[in-house]
Amino acid sequence: MARILIVEDDADVATGLKNNLEIEGHEAEIVSDGQSAIARARQWTPALLVLDLMLPEVDGLRVLRAVRDADPNVAILILTARGDETDKVRGLRLGADDYVTKPFALLELLARVESVLRRRQPQSSGVARDGDVLHFGAVDVHVRARRVIKAGAPVALRPKEFDLLLELLNRRGTVVSRLDLMKAVWGYSSAVITRTVDTHIGELRRKLEVDPARPRHIVTVHSTGYRLDD
Repeated sequence: MARILIVEDDADVATGLKNNLEIEGHEAEIVSDGQSAIARARQWTPALLVLDLMLPEVDGLRVLRAVRDADPNVAILILTARGDETDKVRGLRLGADDYVTKPFALLELLARVESVLRRRQPQSSGVARDGDVLHFGAVDVHVRARRVIKAGAPVALRPKEFDLLLELLNRRGTVVSRLDLMKAVWGYSSAVITRTVDTHIGELRRKLEVDPARPRHIVTVHSTGYRLDD
């Protein structure tokens, strides 16, 4: 069971979603405007926000930024009007975990909720196991704590930046395509938004490389993807 905060100003949509999430065993609450969403998220500390972007008072992207800055561990699934590609990309760049377009099928939305919550759970297989400390260059990655140390100093990574780094570490020395990274970290197969990967790679280089303009560890393989080297 997880705490889920539904941020939606359409009462019918919000109530229907709340009822179905509770049937699935979750604890759900509804707020209908952006300012209330920010306040309630800080007070209640939900595991997941289901966040409409079109909100009164404070729009959804501003809510996303405020909530993500206050709690880097909360999962965020955004709801956006079909075809608003710019909003999708902006949401992902700000740290959203997934998105669903309106109008949506309820079963698909519930499946996305479970997928996001599952991806937030500690990994139990693969190279990165709970309690592992992985290394490259001067960087230590504490998997269980989701903490990164560079040359003895902590580095603040957004949730998706950490997930992307962990995926590259799990495939250390192997070239991984942008599309494969998108599928593994964001759960998408749409090439339209794979540029989101490039944005997050740029942030990882800025935070972890000695010279981000000449990366030594997070390298680009031309026309293919990225590789993490020791």
